[in-house]
Amino acid sequence: MIYITGDTHGDFTRFRDSITRKIRKGDTLIVCGDFGFIWDGSRAENNILKKIGDLRYTVAFIDGCHENYNLLEQYPDVEWNGGTARAITGNLVQLKRGQVYTIEGKKFFTFGGGLSQDIEIRRETNSWYEQEQPTREDVDEGMKNLKAHEGIIDYIITHEPPQSLKKCLDLDIYHHLETDAFFEQILSDCIYDKWFFGKCHINKIIPPKFYALFDNVIRLEGRE
Repeated sequence: MIYITGDTHGDFTRFRDSITRKIRKGDTLIVCGDFGFIWDGSRAENNILKKIGDLRYTVAFIDGCHENYNLLEQYPDVEWNGGTARAITGNLVQLKRGQVYTIEGKKFFTFGGGLSQDIEIRRETNSWYEQEQPTREDVDEGMKNLKAHEGIIDYIITHEPPQSLKKCLDLDIYHHLETDAFFEQILSDCIYDKWFFGKCHINKIIPPKFYALFDNVIRLEGRE
């Protein structure tokens, strides 16, 4: 089975709730950004990462707005389920921007990164990383891979929501990202079943196809 949740922000209790305790060996849990467990490189942090990597199921996260990108980029790239991912440890991987992965026969398009709403404070404390903001190269990679699949995807996993949803989600609509026009193009040109995103710290369904996720863990259809 495949499960999806929102931002974890380095909080291990997400892996101990009533749903994640039922996730079985061979299943996959996808985190929609702000994973937050790769932050200071300490021994305690590395022990927690190993604990996650030793879970019986795979944890696959996209990057968000609160990651230490300098540390994250030290992990090696690997081929994973048809796309390029970063191998963290054991069953823990990062799903990279603009990739298409096939998990249990379903195609997932992933695109992490975004814009910190506390960017000015984090700049002052040297805890902001320029790499959090998607680039034109990231978008080009995504366009290339979507084209290779003829724009037909089962699920889309992003950290930022599409620009056209930001007003109803009470997000800042005046800062523009490289992904804004790209995500709107996906809305009009691609065929997909559902679009999941983190960022907003709410659990909300926005008909017909959009899911804002925070601490909920939801199960997709998959193998039995």
